[in-house]
Parts: sequence; C-alpha cells; structure tokens
Amino acid sequence: MLTFLTDTVHWWHWIAIGILLIILEMGTGTFITLGFGIAGVVIGLLLLLIPMNFVIQVMLWLLLSIAIITLLFRYFKREATLSSSGQSNQGLDTLGTVTQTIQAHKRGKVHFDHPVLGNTQWHATAEETIPSGERVAIEEIHGQLIKVTTLSHTQHIT
Repeated sequence: MLTFLTDTVHWWHWIAIGILLIILEMGTGTFITLGFGIAGVVIGLLLLLIPMNFVIQVMLWLLLSIAIITLLFRYFKREATLSSSGQSNQGLDTLGTVTQTIQAHKRGKVHFDHPVLGNTQWHATAEETIPSGERVAIEEIHGQLIKVTTLSHTQHIT
C-alpha cells in the first residue's frame, strides 16, 4: 500500500491540496487550515526536488503544519483583537454640560463635548444634585447610564 501511495501521489497533488486548504481558510479564519495548506505546498515543492517515501512526506507535512500553525498563532495573537471603542472605559476623560437638572441618585441629561460611546446626549446620574448648565466629568459608565460628578469634585480639571 505504501509503495502504491509513493508511486501515485505526486508533487502536484500536494500543491493542489495545499492550495485547496488555503482557499478553505478564507472561509474559516482559524489559521489551522492555512497552516496545513502552506505545509502542503512546501511538501509539494520539496517532493519536486527530492524524491521521498509517502510516510516521510506525511510526517514532514505534519511537523511542518504544526510549526507553521504555532508561528501563525504566536504572530497574530500578539496583538489585541479588541479595541477600546465601544467599551465602558472609552471616553472617560470627556467633559459635558448638564442640560436637564440631575437630582441626587436620579436621572438627568448631559450633553458631552465629544461623543461618548457614539452619542453626545446621555442620561446621567450623580451622588448630588447638579443644576442645569453645570460642567461635569464622567465618573463611571454603567451600560446606558453615565454617572457624573461636578468638575470641582474631580481630580482632572481641564
């Protein structure tokens, strides 16, 4: 059986399977099939230059696949996949003006100088009553509700 495979599996089979796996990778985005595909193309090119037994071809393909997949994961996982955009800490340094008085522990409205999570108008709460027209800074963001404090109570006056 091994003699049959060694005689019938040619270099172009490995390259064709490698290219097919690389094309399949475009639909998955996992880097697994990409590693197998690149290794298949490399084995095909090696087989074109150096005749090898089928068992050696498969063993080299597996070892090369593992090495390539490991390198791909190390290279691409180094960078963070998420940005701070849309996250609860985005825009905490933005100042705003109260447009509807905020009663202590109740809701009011604030217009921020720059968009916070995509909007400049937000419902806001505070630990104290803050009159309309007062400048405020963001203390915390809780989902769709922003907790603010007056500039006199913040550490960062800009």
